[in-house]
Amino acid sequence: MNDTTTFDAKTFLGNLTHRPGVYRMLDAKHKIVYVGKAADLKKRVSSYFQRSQQDTKTAAMMSVVDRVEVTVTNTEAEALLLEYNLIKQHRPRFNIVLRDDKSYPYIYASTDHAFPRLRFHRGARKGKGRYFGPYPSASAVRQTLNELQKLFMIRPCRDSFFRNRSRPCLQYQIKRCTAPCVDLISEAEYERDFQAALEFLDGKNQVVVERFVERMEEASAAQDYEQAARYRDQIAKLKRVEARQLVSRSAGNDLDILGFASNGAVHCVTLLFIRNGAVIGSRDHFPKSLGEVERHRILNAFVGQYYLGKDAPREIILEDEIEDRAVLEEALSARGGHRVEIRNRVRGDRQRWLELANTNAQQGLNLKVASNATVRRQFKALGDALDLEEPPERLECFDVSHTSGEATVASCVVFNAAGPLKSDYRRFNLTPDSAGDDYAAMAEAVRRRYERVRKGEVPMPDVLFIDGGKGQLSQVMTVLDELEMSWVNVVAVAKGRARRAGAERLFVPGNELPLELRPDSPALLLIQQIRDEAHRFAITGHRQRRGKARRTSPLEAIPGLGPKKRRELLRQFGGLQGVVAAGVDDLVKVRGIGRTLAETIYNDLHADGT
Repeated sequence: MNDTTTFDAKTFLGNLTHRPGVYRMLDAKHKIVYVGKAADLKKRVSSYFQRSQQDTKTAAMMSVVDRVEVTVTNTEAEALLLEYNLIKQHRPRFNIVLRDDKSYPYIYASTDHAFPRLRFHRGARKGKGRYFGPYPSASAVRQTLNELQKLFMIRPCRDSFFRNRSRPCLQYQIKRCTAPCVDLISEAEYERDFQAALEFLDGKNQVVVERFVERMEEASAAQDYEQAARYRDQIAKLKRVEARQLVSRSAGNDLDILGFASNGAVHCVTLLFIRNGAVIGSRDHFPKSLGEVERHRILNAFVGQYYLGKDAPREIILEDEIEDRAVLEEALSARGGHRVEIRNRVRGDRQRWLELANTNAQQGLNLKVASNATVRRQFKALGDALDLEEPPERLECFDVSHTSGEATVASCVVFNAAGPLKSDYRRFNLTPDSAGDDYAAMAEAVRRRYERVRKGEVPMPDVLFIDGGKGQLSQVMTVLDELEMSWVNVVAVAKGRARRAGAERLFVPGNELPLELRPDSPALLLIQQIRDEAHRFAITGHRQRRGKARRTSPLEAIPGLGPKKRRELLRQFGGLQGVVAAGVDDLVKVRGIGRTLAETIYNDLHADGT
């Protein structure tokens, strides 16, 4: 995040992501004084602003910190390496700057031996074979080698040790080596395991799993069940173990990745800098577009204005095709003295970096939008747009989510001048009577909420938003009339043409025609934010409820049938299908199941005609 407005720590922390990343502490002169990494940016950065947790050094540092910037990464390992690069580049005064400059460690696969091995390597990469990495630390390499031994049983010993063995060593006994030194495995079989390990290091996990599945089925067909069990265990381990994240698979490349995020009024372009194949940092920019909302036009203008005054890297990657690509490539190539490509169709690491840049852009946009100055302006604009006597202070928004009527959930989210008030969020698991009926579902949720508001148990909002059109608005007003609360300010937010953000229509009671605000209106931006948050909260609750319902056994819904009796039933009949197929007399034979309960079980399981 980079901005010239006053830094509001409370709002910044409230909207910070829980993802891993790197944070940079800057002083009033915009000089980096500290760089750190975090597995959870929100928790780590928040700890610096809690005086009770500050030691002498931290207190001294925070006394000069004027603002904080963050770069989101995919993994903590990537954050570790980005932290290393930034410390090396800026040498912040509150960091411990090491004097040594060891190269990153690699895994080396020798290929000039009948039974090759994998080993730790640091230094020049001149040997015959393949190098995998770099890795963030020596411990990461050793941990990976340890996992590879368990999975593929590749020999770990030196060649001199290998040549002088007459019997298997301890590694064979503990099932971490197939003992090629004493010919307990053929060269062809060993080569197959070794190639699987290399594919695993290349990230081709699914290919490796499929091959082990084929081997398991072949062993099973040959009635070699012990070998089939070994392959089964290897498949289970493969699915549990994630390949260690590499810093880069394309060392030597210098490129910039442009991420983009927009809510129609505010646009964030994030530059992710890749140098020598490694992420070295990011920077957010907020171009002013004077009402322009087409992302490819904004990016086209940004690339020209940003790069024509400086040397560009060999590659610039963004998600959209831009109009002036050919002209810009020619001008930037002439200025830099090397060919510059502007690309938008990428795969592999470049696609991963592009997704990361977009993630950082969304984070930058969220932090920008959440600043107090912006929020106050939005609330004032909302009051003006709805013709209220004064700006609102508390907003609520309802949305409904379901899948063909299944597991219907409504959400209620609350915003105030500081942003989302998550402690006041509520979800409503709606009754079957409302299933599949969006109007009835919205009415039920609002009734349940505003019965409590009427009793004073919940604060009264200044504006109530509902996701929907005239139909939902009519149902909600009927409910409020019955509760004698029809004076509440209600706004229905209907999606516009082609469901495009910025074209929403606002329906207000008593007005036949909808209210349509400009796409860059601060009031519309606030409405979109609260509407999208209500949608996110509703769909998350719906997916959780649906998943729980699909994981629940029908036996759990039968009254009088506790966990012990359910386990005994399933054990006696070999599973649910056996219980369903059983008659009442069969069920009675199970210990603890009387005839009344057996009849209840039978009737409940066959209530739908099964």
